[in-house]
Amino acid sequence: MVETHLISHIEEVERVAAGSSSTRDTLVLESWKRCVDTHGLDPARMQEAYIVPDNELREHRERTEKLIRTARFALESLHQQVAGLGYVLLLSDAEGITVDFIGDPTFDNNLRKAGLYLGANWKEEFAGTCAVGSCLATQEAIIVHQTDHFDATHIPLTCTAAPIHDINGRFAAVLDISALRSPQAKESQFLALQLVNSYIRRIEMANLLNSFNSEWIVQLSPSHEFLGVDPGCAVALDASARIAGFTNDAQRLLAQQVNVDWRESGQLLGRRFDDFFDFDPERLSELSRARPAEERQIETRNGPRLFAHAIAPQQSPPQPASSKSLPEPLRELAGYDSAMEEMLRKAAHIADSQISLLLLGDTGTGKEKLARAIHASRHTAGAFVAVNCAALPESLIESELFGYLPGAFTGALKQGKKGLIQQANCGTLFLDEIGDMPLALQARLLRVLSEREVLPIGGDQPIPVDIRVVAATHEDLAALIRTGKFREDLYYRLNGAVLTLPPLHQRQDFDWLLDKLMAKRTALGSKTLRLDSKARHRLRHYRWPGNIRELINAIDFACAMCETDVIDLEDLPELFNEPSNSINSIPGGAPELSEEATNLNNVLAAHRWNITAAARFLGIDRTTVHRKMKRLGIVPPNRRPN
Repeated sequence: MVETHLISHIEEVERVAAGSSSTRDTLVLESWKRCVDTHGLDPARMQEAYIVPDNELREHRERTEKLIRTARFALESLHQQVAGLGYVLLLSDAEGITVDFIGDPTFDNNLRKAGLYLGANWKEEFAGTCAVGSCLATQEAIIVHQTDHFDATHIPLTCTAAPIHDINGRFAAVLDISALRSPQAKESQFLALQLVNSYIRRIEMANLLNSFNSEWIVQLSPSHEFLGVDPGCAVALDASARIAGFTNDAQRLLAQQVNVDWRESGQLLGRRFDDFFDFDPERLSELSRARPAEERQIETRNGPRLFAHAIAPQQSPPQPASSKSLPEPLRELAGYDSAMEEMLRKAAHIADSQISLLLLGDTGTGKEKLARAIHASRHTAGAFVAVNCAALPESLIESELFGYLPGAFTGALKQGKKGLIQQANCGTLFLDEIGDMPLALQARLLRVLSEREVLPIGGDQPIPVDIRVVAATHEDLAALIRTGKFREDLYYRLNGAVLTLPPLHQRQDFDWLLDKLMAKRTALGSKTLRLDSKARHRLRHYRWPGNIRELINAIDFACAMCETDVIDLEDLPELFNEPSNSINSIPGGAPELSEEATNLNNVLAAHRWNITAAARFLGIDRTTVHRKMKRLGIVPPNRRPN
């Protein structure tokens, strides 16, 4: 028989879901409604927490390895602060899976049963209203105390959680502090919320400092007394004084200055420091410890005056990232860039596994080259088969991927055709621009990944295949999922491991890469060419919206134009001699665009809105460019209203 207090709780949830008012916190009430209306959960159906299998947990931990390392010290420090009070600390990834935790081991059985344990799935769709799941849904800090929980199973718990964002402003994880029992008053957890927020600021600050040791970092605080002790937020600046990264508090601060939604990090990254602050970035050295903290003031464009501390880039001698421990194909991809080194080491660890890979990065960052290097680093035989989902006309993708039997359709070859998936058997299938794959084919691809078999068009007998799938995209797949343009289940099949290539303007080994490409290009000619200092400086400080692909084009052009053995400014493409060549220059009064749209817009602008030239540069066909422009709302300058 269900206890009276549980019946009362279930009835309250049902009343709120039906539209009745309540005195509970707004975030809790909105979550209750989502649980019923969106997730289809029944408050009367109680279920214990779900712990994912060990192999699945291992995959989640591998994907968040760097974050776990950065956050671990903070978790241990916070646990010392609350030792003896019965709290458990959980670090959950962006999918709601607990990837690290600290709790009293004498209560392991009780904690595991309650879901306060490693591997617990706290996603709102599964667990109902809870601190981790509701924080995932809203990206806001929240206290879910006792009867705030949707599922009555969790009523004894009190849980407080807040989001952790990465250096690019993306939602990365949730830090949660929970207890099996607590005082009845919700106010008893307000201090826990302050502690969680405080340690999240430290985690984000540590992540920023560790990620940008070769760039300027500006720490900001409303108080000069606490500037050097506990700065409220910080931003990282690249060599052109543009925003390269930030903590979440800084992200919110910057967004206020230019009146944009702080969640739209693409509207903030890449913009100049003086877009947000009334301060010339050439004077950053004046904000160092050489001056008293109370004299280091800067004014925001649309807000308060703050105190600042500028940390200069570390001037350590460059060390090659291409360690001998890396396979040769991977070692060839980077020089002395720390982000590339870490990514390549991870690639080396998983090269021989069958785990699916998702490669992320802007257009032209070298995703296919990375995929080929990973394939070449494997010890198994088999072909590398590349498919550009954006370049293939939609009508041909299915037959190209899955193949067909003789007579399957009008125009089919008499002997039929083996599809690309079959051609990749025992090897690697590389699916570039996976975000452009039509939904209907996404469902068929999901079956291939699940069943490891392919059904050709016109066939009724599936053919077994043994393939390693590597997908790549420059698009935000999470945004496509939200708009129904990409299947969530396929996304989770593809991202067994995620590798992210940094944009060219953020790479510390730019000169190494430039010299390598110069040597390769000039080796094809009859003479050896070199860059003069001014041309090198101009290339180094360009924003490179087309990344490595655009750099190769620029070098090819300069080599062709050079009439001596030294490439100077006049030999560079005309674009490099214009007053403004930044990625953020959107000519013709274009409206504000998403990050993806901004990248395409700038490629088009760099090619003077010549669709054929832009398509050739991007490696896709003209119809795909037109389709992307329509979907992203990009209008050429000559068609915009005056």
